[in-house]
Amino acid sequence: MRSSRFALVFALLLAGFLTTPVFAATIGVFIPGALQGSPTYELLDAGVRKAAAEVPGITVKTIEGGFNQAQWGEQIAALVASGEYKWIVTSNPAMPEICTPVAQAYPAQRFIILESWSKNASFATLSYNHRELAFLHGALAGLLTQSRKGAAVAGLVAGQEYPDMNNAILPGFREGFQSILPAGKVEFRVVGNWYDAGKGAELAKNLFDQNVSVVLPIAGGAGQGVISAAKQAGKSVLWYDTDGYALEKGIVVGSGVIRQDTASYQLVKKALAGTLEYGKPLVVGVKEGYLDYLTSLPAFVSGLPAAIRTPFEAIVNQFRTGKKTLAMPLPTS
Repeated sequence: MRSSRFALVFALLLAGFLTTPVFAATIGVFIPGALQGSPTYELLDAGVRKAAAEVPGITVKTIEGGFNQAQWGEQIAALVASGEYKWIVTSNPAMPEICTPVAQAYPAQRFIILESWSKNASFATLSYNHRELAFLHGALAGLLTQSRKGAAVAGLVAGQEYPDMNNAILPGFREGFQSILPAGKVEFRVVGNWYDAGKGAELAKNLFDQNVSVVLPIAGGAGQGVISAAKQAGKSVLWYDTDGYALEKGIVVGSGVIRQDTASYQLVKKALAGTLEYGKPLVVGVKEGYLDYLTSLPAFVSGLPAAIRTPFEAIVNQFRTGKKTLAMPLPTS
């Protein structure tokens, strides 16, 4: 009897031990902008929360930094100075530079920064190979333009200029377009912010008036203006990094995807397990599965003829299998 009681007590104690948090910690998710309506930031937040939910004792707090980049550094400093957060998770190419003074002042603080590249020993950074994804968009734009026998010109409307845009996305889009139309040209327009849909529509209309048949917007909320202008002109839009087909059926005819939720989930899981490496930046692309093109969805299949889909899917598969890769331009330090 005593032995059975002892076994029962031991089992209860063991069960309690297994469900007791190994440690308690809070993760701060810093959104450099607004969470709602920003799909890549929503995915970032979702991935962190999924990882945290799998480990008892982990709390996640999401902080929106707003659109004034000049204030982000002070906000990050305040979060770290509070001593509340074991990790700060964020995503933006500018964040390593912004976080560096804070990391120097608080060397024990750890940062997980997506969409960035840095060898800082306090940072775990992950950069996406935007050149590859942009190439795929350019190739599809070339096939569309070729089939419509219009001007050999495609358009790219950006919210702002930044290193990845100037060094990887715009050149990659041009490379892809010219892989189909060697004499083709890419017209580049800049809104000046990430929210002015009216300006986005104006820039897109100007391109469509020049007989451009397809435009790729990477402009945040201003991209909605590009879609509106395309609908009025009967032209096409490609969507860069999230499933955009439902935004306007028949107008958004191609959509890439960046699996930001997968990346943030995996990095945070490693951080919680104590296996995340800091100071060793990662670069991932189509072959690794973090970037892809949504070619199997019904909207893609029904929106484009087989004469376009078939050669484009062959190009996508070259990247998926690693038969074709493109080097991503990266900082030298």
